[in-house]
Amino acid sequence: MVYPSARDWLFSVKTFAAAMLALYLGLLFELPRPYWAMASVYIVSNPFVGATRSKALYRALGTALGAAGAILLVPPFVEMPLLFSIVVATWTGTLLYLAISDRTARSYVFMLAGYTMPLIALPTVTDPATVFDVAIARTEEIVLGIVCASVVGSAVLPSRLAPTLIERTDAWFRDAAFYGRETLSGHIAGAAISACRQRLAATVNGLEFLLSQLSYDHTHPQILERAEALRGRMMLFLPIMSSLADPMIALMRDLKVRPPGLDELLADTAQWFGAPLTHAPDSDAQASNAAVDALHARIAALQPGGDALASWQGALLSNALWRLGQMIDIWQDCRALRASISQESATWRPRFRHWRLGGTERYFDRGIMAFSTASAVGAIIVACGLWISSGWHDGAGAVTLAAVACCFFASLDEPAPQVFRFFVATAVAVVIAGLYLFVVLPRVHDFTMLVVMFAGPFILVGTLIPRPQFNLVTMLVAVNTATFISIQGAYDADFLVFLNSNIAGVVGLLFAFLWTRVTRPFGAELAAARLLRSSWADVALTASTQPIADQRNLASRMLDRLMQLIPRLAASDDHRHPSIESFRDLRIALNALDLRRSRHRLTGELPATIDGVLAGVSRYYAGCADRRARQPVPPALMATIDDALGRVTSHAAATTRAVNAEGPAASTALRASQRWLRETRHALVGLRLSLFPAAAGQPPQPASEAQA
Repeated sequence: MVYPSARDWLFSVKTFAAAMLALYLGLLFELPRPYWAMASVYIVSNPFVGATRSKALYRALGTALGAAGAILLVPPFVEMPLLFSIVVATWTGTLLYLAISDRTARSYVFMLAGYTMPLIALPTVTDPATVFDVAIARTEEIVLGIVCASVVGSAVLPSRLAPTLIERTDAWFRDAAFYGRETLSGHIAGAAISACRQRLAATVNGLEFLLSQLSYDHTHPQILERAEALRGRMMLFLPIMSSLADPMIALMRDLKVRPPGLDELLADTAQWFGAPLTHAPDSDAQASNAAVDALHARIAALQPGGDALASWQGALLSNALWRLGQMIDIWQDCRALRASISQESATWRPRFRHWRLGGTERYFDRGIMAFSTASAVGAIIVACGLWISSGWHDGAGAVTLAAVACCFFASLDEPAPQVFRFFVATAVAVVIAGLYLFVVLPRVHDFTMLVVMFAGPFILVGTLIPRPQFNLVTMLVAVNTATFISIQGAYDADFLVFLNSNIAGVVGLLFAFLWTRVTRPFGAELAAARLLRSSWADVALTASTQPIADQRNLASRMLDRLMQLIPRLAASDDHRHPSIESFRDLRIALNALDLRRSRHRLTGELPATIDGVLAGVSRYYAGCADRRARQPVPPALMATIDDALGRVTSHAAATTRAVNAEGPAASTALRASQRWLRETRHALVGLRLSLFPAAAGQPPQPASEAQA
């Protein structure tokens, strides 16, 4: 068992102090529900001041928006119960959709506005004249709790987010170093490697939300920019490393060729990958850059030339060395960015420069999002119908907590287990609140004694809130206990009233659990299948003749989708596992985009030859998307790629001879043509290896031989 750390105890004591301050001020100002101020402290508090500030700001905005919605919608619809239920559900569903469309901390504004409106509106339907007073009071109480949490969190030993960013990236570096060493050793499959791949993707996904909170931590804008650059390169690490593995395995395992010096280069690179991370000053950064330059010099020395480059063995070696150089630059950038974020004053210059960097588009499965929203809307309408037909006076509490639960977990693939945890935590909170209300509080005669009675349990529970595995349950226990006790200026407790009002919330959560179990039973399998089909459609787009407005954003969207897909796929030691296949799909798409960019710089029959390759790739992936299943790759496509490789290689050889003949006097256009032909050959080799991994050891056949 891992006991709470000093930081956990500090957070818990600070949160409890802020909660008691909010409760005291709420009682002092005679607010109608001062316990909401106390509960709000536990909702917004975070061990890190930047996260607390961002959540506090967005909770204040969301509460105000939800309160305004209640004031606007209750009076005109209160006499039409069914229509009013639909209006409330539509409001909540619309804002819920906006919330799950935003992966930053800003999404909390929409989420809170979505379920705050029914929290205010539904209990006031029997007395609509009070809706304005209730909305104002709730806003005041929540803002009071927010202010107390922010002030105490910022003033008393504040913890910054930047060190946490370094901690999380260090965990990524450890996994990435292992993954890199295994790949450089020729291992791309296995349960340990697949699990590592999942952790790498999950870490990158988690950083997106963390970075959205970093600006509230008084972080310098330059550090924010570098943190985004670091995440971008972390996302590229997996696909670039996987594209390095293909030619290396084909060369060493299938062809059983080990060019002199390659093993030593790979071993030294793997050792460099595992070098300890440091908060390196500029002098150490210069030494690291010198080591990278030395590795690049060794790569250049191993590059095949002349007739060797025209062979399949030479093409594989050239491709592997090219990818290795990219991987070294990405890794060096990641290390340098980490050091510059840690130091804040360190300089940084990127080594990896590529058109794929800079895209900002993210992938959203709008169909799943719409279905999740519709499920929450349906739950609210059905719960309202049951409440209205039953005539249960306190049934509004059941509807509101059902709405909260459906909103909280709408973005999950399978929300039912988390809703059930919400139900259990709420039931526990009802028991604790009952013990306090009817056993402890009758013996409390002043606020000091109340603080003493609250201190032990709340501080102990608070130490578990920072831990991800306990965060949800412990936060809900603290918030619901504070709410269910319903502290007022004078003790006035009625057991039947307490039982009736709080059982309503438990019943509402039980309904939400059953509803989500029935309407959303699909789990991660459905989401993964939809992600795969969407990725196939985008691969078909990359190889088609359709215009692409921004290739960077298309690549960014595909990479983001892959980062969502990998954690949904179980770890496996299967070489044909969907996670490995998905990396191949992405590599095919990126190689197709490279071909689209280079074909305009080619001459003669080469553009038409490249068009034939792209058309074959596009047809194949369009067929996969249409049939909703991965299909066997048609053998004719390999013949088309082999023919294109032969033609490009012939043109490249002729261009190289011309450059060598002219020497330093060779024209800029001739050298540019040589570069574009080299990149085209790399893309074609990448396509062949990704589409036909089983034929990696089989040299391309000329068109005449293939036809014979």
